[in-house]
Amino acid sequence: MKKYIAYFAILIIGLILGVVLSGNFKEDETHSHEKVAAETQMWTCSMHPQIMQPEPGNCPICGMELIPAISGDEGLTADQFKLSKNALALANVQTSIVGDADDTANSIKLSGTIVENEETNAVQVSYFSGRIEKLNVSATGTQVRKGQLLASIYSPDLMAAQQELITAFSLKDSQPGLYEAVRNKLKLWKLSDAQINQIESSKKVKENIEVYATVSGTVLEKLVEQGDYVKQGQALFKIADLTSVWAVFDVYENQIEMFQKGQEITILTQAYPGKSYKAKVSFIDPILDQTSRTLKLRAVLPNTQNLFKPGMFVEGNIDGISSNTKNQLTIPASAVLWTGERSVVYIKTNPGEPVFEMREIKMGRNFGSYYEVLQGLNAGDEIVTNGAFTIDAAAQLKGKKSMMNKEGSAAVPEHKEHGQLQVNVQNTGTGESPAHKRVEVSNDFKKQLQSVFNEYIGIKEALVEDDVNSVKQHSSLLLQNLDKVDMKLLSDPGSHQHWMTAENEMRQAADAIAASGGIKEQRHHFKELSAAITSAVQMYGIGQVVYNQFCPMADDNKGAYWLSNDKNVLNPYFGSAMLACGSVKQVIQE
Repeated sequence: MKKYIAYFAILIIGLILGVVLSGNFKEDETHSHEKVAAETQMWTCSMHPQIMQPEPGNCPICGMELIPAISGDEGLTADQFKLSKNALALANVQTSIVGDADDTANSIKLSGTIVENEETNAVQVSYFSGRIEKLNVSATGTQVRKGQLLASIYSPDLMAAQQELITAFSLKDSQPGLYEAVRNKLKLWKLSDAQINQIESSKKVKENIEVYATVSGTVLEKLVEQGDYVKQGQALFKIADLTSVWAVFDVYENQIEMFQKGQEITILTQAYPGKSYKAKVSFIDPILDQTSRTLKLRAVLPNTQNLFKPGMFVEGNIDGISSNTKNQLTIPASAVLWTGERSVVYIKTNPGEPVFEMREIKMGRNFGSYYEVLQGLNAGDEIVTNGAFTIDAAAQLKGKKSMMNKEGSAAVPEHKEHGQLQVNVQNTGTGESPAHKRVEVSNDFKKQLQSVFNEYIGIKEALVEDDVNSVKQHSSLLLQNLDKVDMKLLSDPGSHQHWMTAENEMRQAADAIAASGGIKEQRHHFKELSAAITSAVQMYGIGQVVYNQFCPMADDNKGAYWLSNDKNVLNPYFGSAMLACGSVKQVIQE
């Protein structure tokens, strides 16, 4: 009996020891796993995901506090990548579901200007030769009324004709036909009955004959100066009746079918924010401009209160576009990243997880702030509509397919230079960026594009210096140089469409910058200008190396790119406040 009790006691002791030892082992094992996890945990920056450090701290680029990095992308395809929720929140990434075209897409915006109504324009001419002795209207912008004295002219021909009238008047009864012929001759020279009667009654030849306005309006152009000699029929003044004006808009070739006479157009101006004006399309130019590939659309605006000034920029919105968009997919323009010949978007592949993948799409027509999608997306896809640049930057750093990396590969190497973390994108040996097909163009076209680029650099440098006025000046010069770019130099038909889109976007952004009132607004539109000019420089080249740089903190942490002819980073989006924030993302070769 004692023997069995001893065996039982040994068994109990063994079980107790086993439980204790097992618990200690598991505790040690747990501690070991936690220790390994802590040792392998990496820390990154939400704004600069290329930063990876084994310990927490601050980002060496922007100084922000580092966050735990996601350990891996298990279960994802080769083209997919995952971002932390903190990074998405800080970058203000927003998504939307792709669906059928809705009412907001069934409208279009046009950019245009106010011009004088040519139907009410008039040119005041001299109906006889002579020398201008006195100009009573000496400045443009002067209001004149019909019958107002404009000038006095000394005319030898009129002096001779006056003498003929005095002689014929004395023979009025015996030779009435001669008298009427001489009198009618003076009427053809626009002398009034009162002037002719005065010559007859005074029987004196006047040396200087008055010229009176034949129409009422505003003097748009003064074409002569006092003391000038003028010929019969020579223009003296250009006068316009501005009680009605034209709003003239540019319509691109791929938009022509959307418009027709009689459509109602809502017109907005920068001069009167918050106010809109209704008009109807009165004319669509039947001839396409061969250089810009656009035609003119116009509407007549009443202007009795003189609100609209010739040269004023306006925006036209036309709702209910008469094109069949019912079964077509449309997406916001903010979702699309353009890389010359390609258009890409980022889709969220898993509704519950921040997993993204680049998708190349084919776009159709523009409907205001929306674009028609012909290929690449399906109804129900969830796409990034805000923060696409930030997503693309993360894709590039992870070696995934991206705007600048068409096929996807290992993450690009990084190196530090001049105190900045920069991405070294190598030349492919063909003079083009790694993911961008270069279109061969003439040197003349490159020079014209380079003149536009030079003014863009002027804008960039002025933003770096926080110089609002200099930004406006360079924007105006950019627009002038843009007018000089000859699209006829592009031989490839596909290049025409690309240039038309890029030029329109550059023009709209530069117009907005030139008209802006503050540095914040200028920097907002500079992002749009940068995207358009980058697309052009990538596709055509300008005969010099250009650096495509990126700041993920710009534009309220949405991220923004800009071009520079120097690899050193000088941030135009923050200027003196954060001058060195940013990195080189691409080197665009000559």
